[in-house]
Amino acid sequence: MAVQVGDLAPDFTLPNQKGEMVTLSSFRGQKSVVLYFYPKDDTPGCTVESCSFRDSYPEIQTAGAEVIGISSDSSTSHQQFASKYNLPFTLVSDAGGKVRSAYGVPTTLGLLPGRVTYIIDPEGRVRHIFNSQFNPKAHVGEAMKVLKAL
Repeated sequence: MAVQVGDLAPDFTLPNQKGEMVTLSSFRGQKSVVLYFYPKDDTPGCTVESCSFRDSYPEIQTAGAEVIGISSDSSTSHQQFASKYNLPFTLVSDAGGKVRSAYGVPTTLGLLPGRVTYIIDPEGRVRHIFNSQFNPKAHVGEAMKVLKAL
């Protein structure tokens, strides 16, 4: 069953690009989280999306939020991707796709892992879900609209 707006965001603990464990619930009571699922490191659409989040990161932080990117790529792959594009936020490795499944992120054409962004408020509730496989730049704009309204 897919996560819906109003649901408590499923918690997870996953390794980031530095090999450190990141737990979603550690942000509760402190910050909103922009959690974006993307298909694969260093591919055209994912690079556009991640660089859009990078370019808006100061504004996202000013809005009281943190960004976490999540894909099935390894921590090493994430480290190379983050380094290559100077990504200042956390990328976590969902090897095996368990967290992707817990959120109910759909595939595109039954093949590609979905590109879905969740805005999670400081209480850990999902406030907005944006699903667009083919418009990676739109995810940042959607996130900013919701963050400004929180």
